[in-house]
Amino acid sequence: MAKSALLKSSIGKKYWMALTGLFLCVFLVGHLAGNLQLIFGTDLQFNQYAYFMTSNPAVKILSYLTYFSILFHAVDGILLTIQNKKARPIGYVKNNAASNSTWQSRNMAVLGTLLLVFIATHMVNFWAKMHFAEMPLQQQEVKIQPMPGMELKAQGVNTTNGGMVYQIDQEGKTVYFDKVEGELDVRNNKEFYAKGTDIKVAEGYKDLYKITVEFFRDPQYGLIFTIFYVFSMCVLAFHLMHGFASAFQSLGANNPKYNGLIKCVGKLFAIVVPALFALIPLYIYFTK
Repeated sequence: MAKSALLKSSIGKKYWMALTGLFLCVFLVGHLAGNLQLIFGTDLQFNQYAYFMTSNPAVKILSYLTYFSILFHAVDGILLTIQNKKARPIGYVKNNAASNSTWQSRNMAVLGTLLLVFIATHMVNFWAKMHFAEMPLQQQEVKIQPMPGMELKAQGVNTTNGGMVYQIDQEGKTVYFDKVEGELDVRNNKEFYAKGTDIKVAEGYKDLYKITVEFFRDPQYGLIFTIFYVFSMCVLAFHLMHGFASAFQSLGANNPKYNGLIKCVGKLFAIVVPALFALIPLYIYFTK
C-alpha cells in the first residue's frame, strides 16, 4: 500500500518529494517572470505585479500551496536523508561514491538546508515587509493646476483603479486629494477615503520596487546582500541539477527513449533559471 511522505515508505517519500519539487519548479518560473520586471519593466509595472500577487484570491491559494510544498519538500528531504543513513550506516566504504553518483546528488541535504536559510531571509526581507510593514507608496512627480494660470509640483500616487491621488505639502502638513473628491483621509498607510467618511476612494501600490532597489544598493551591506543572493542561486542551480531529472525518475518516467531529453532539459533549467535570478541583484547593484 502506498505510504505518504510522513510514513515509513521510502517510495512514498520519493513520490511526494518529486511532486512538490516539480510544483516548486513551476513556481520558480512564474516568480522569475515577475521579478524580471525589475530589469525589463518599470517601477509601476513591478509594483502592479507585487499587488496582484498579494491580493488576487486565486494567487493567494497558490501561495499557500507553495508554502506547504516548501515545508513538505524540506521535511520529506530530512526524513529521506535520515532513512538512507540508517539503511547504509557504514556509508560508501566499499563503493567509490564519486564514480557512482554526482556531487550534487550526494549533497542534496546540505544544498536544501542552505536554500531553506535563503528562503527564510528572503521572506523576512521582502515577503514580510510587503504583507505586514508600513511601506512607501508608488509615486511619481507631476504638475497640477489648481486653477487657471497656477501650476504646482506634486507627488502623484498611482492607485490600483488606474487613477492617481495627489500629495502636496500644505503649511508643513502632507495633504492628499483627488480631482473629484477633494481632500482625502489616509488609512492603513495605503487606503484613501473621502475626508470625514467611510467611503473608500482608492488604494495605492506599496512601493516594493523602491524597497528592493534600496536593499541591494544599501551603502553598507548592499554588496554583501548581492553576493549572498548570487551564492544562493548557485546553490539552487546545483540542487536543481540533480533534483529536476530525479523527480521524473521517481514518478516513473524512466525510459531510454526520453531519459536523455529529460536530463538535457533539467540541466538547461538548472542553469538558466538560477542565472536569471542571480542577474537581478547584480543588475540593481551595478546599474541602479
